[in-house]
Amino acid sequence: MSKPSIRDIAQRDLFTAETQLLTQYSPDQVAHLLRLREMYSWFVANPDSKDRQFIMQVKDRFGISTSQAYADLAIVKMLLPLLSSASRDFHRYRANEMLLETYRMAKARKDTKTMERAAASYAKFNRVDLEDEQALPYDMIVVQPFTATSDPSVLGMKAIPNLQQKIDALLAKYRAETIDIEDIEYEEADLEEATYFPTNDEDNLAD
Repeated sequence: MSKPSIRDIAQRDLFTAETQLLTQYSPDQVAHLLRLREMYSWFVANPDSKDRQFIMQVKDRFGISTSQAYADLAIVKMLLPLLSSASRDFHRYRANEMLLETYRMAKARKDTKTMERAAASYAKFNRVDLEDEQALPYDMIVVQPFTATSDPSVLGMKAIPNLQQKIDALLAKYRAETIDIEDIEYEEADLEEATYFPTNDEDNLAD
């Protein structure tokens, strides 16, 4: 079985936890994916950056060659259009990272109030205080019956009395007014095209 490419791995597991990644891929692949994840986050945070800035960043941070940096740039650019469909997961990941970092810093300072607020925000953001949603009972949903009608009163509108008779009367009226209209056959217009638009042969003869 062939080893998956880093492009495929990045598309599938860009934000998967590192511990899980290590059970699926080699250490080199995981290290490369974590590098792409960090640079992806940098690109999202710096949307106006130029390619050369990305290259400088990834080379300075990870000490890789220029060719490797450009290869990473190509993968990150490939992943960026997926942001619209995966933006919720991405921002959830970023928010969780910030909340956990706040909790760790507060814990190091023994700031229990901030720890409590961060923990409460984390729980609320991830909806851990709510029961798991149950599937909708689609088999119990009754289809709404619909019946076609020409009665406008079902829409709250007043019906016109003797509507069909009025329609017939209007048709008869307008037909009578147009009785003098005469249909004529289509005729070709005599534009004397040969005179006004001579062919090339005629032009040559005239010369």
